[in-house]
Amino acid sequence: MLSRIASTLVPAFGRLSVTVDPGAEFTPGSLIVANHTSLMDPAVVLAALHRLGTEPLIMAAAGLWRTPLLGRALTREGHVPVYRGDRRAAAALDTAAEQLERGRLVLIYAEGGLPSRKDVAEAAPGTFRSGVARLVERTGSPVVPVGQAGARRITSGSIAKQVAGMATAPLRRPTLHVHVGTPVELTGDHAERTTVAHTAVTAAWRTAASRLGEPAALAA
Repeated sequence: MLSRIASTLVPAFGRLSVTVDPGAEFTPGSLIVANHTSLMDPAVVLAALHRLGTEPLIMAAAGLWRTPLLGRALTREGHVPVYRGDRRAAAALDTAAEQLERGRLVLIYAEGGLPSRKDVAEAAPGTFRSGVARLVERTGSPVVPVGQAGARRITSGSIAKQVAGMATAPLRRPTLHVHVGTPVELTGDHAERTTVAHTAVTAAWRTAASRLGEPAALAA
């Protein structure tokens, strides 16, 4: 349901385009890893994946489960709440691992939070936490890197700016782009696995940002 809603709503807020690397695929039990820049980008990524015929489970901040109606939908569809800085945080990895082993696709934001920047510009993904490496170690899942760019043009900055951005986006219709990279197999210790995943997602993000003519991608 969330994927269908996202695919309906996102085109009202911006112009979404999607590209895919040759050889990119979503085999059962794949871990989808995306960069996180805005409150809007999960919807953008879900809309893009829905366009490609893929509807993953999401590992998302547990606070969303307290939202009326949305919380029920998240629970009903099996999405995974992440309790950051809580003893229940490990349970999220357990649940995600179980779903991956059942052949479900799981979307994770490895940076573990949003950047503190107030501007709308793009920037490379921040440091990844260990969740991706730990899940792959347990399940052997291939990692599908996904890069998105443009979501900060809808929501970023202070709460007031985010509200204003959402309100004006249907008129401005900013361009959005999602790029799906070729799956990568993670090997080595946690640090090596994390580095490979970060490099792959950064490459996917750079492709997405370059499609929008973002200086951050073009200069590198």
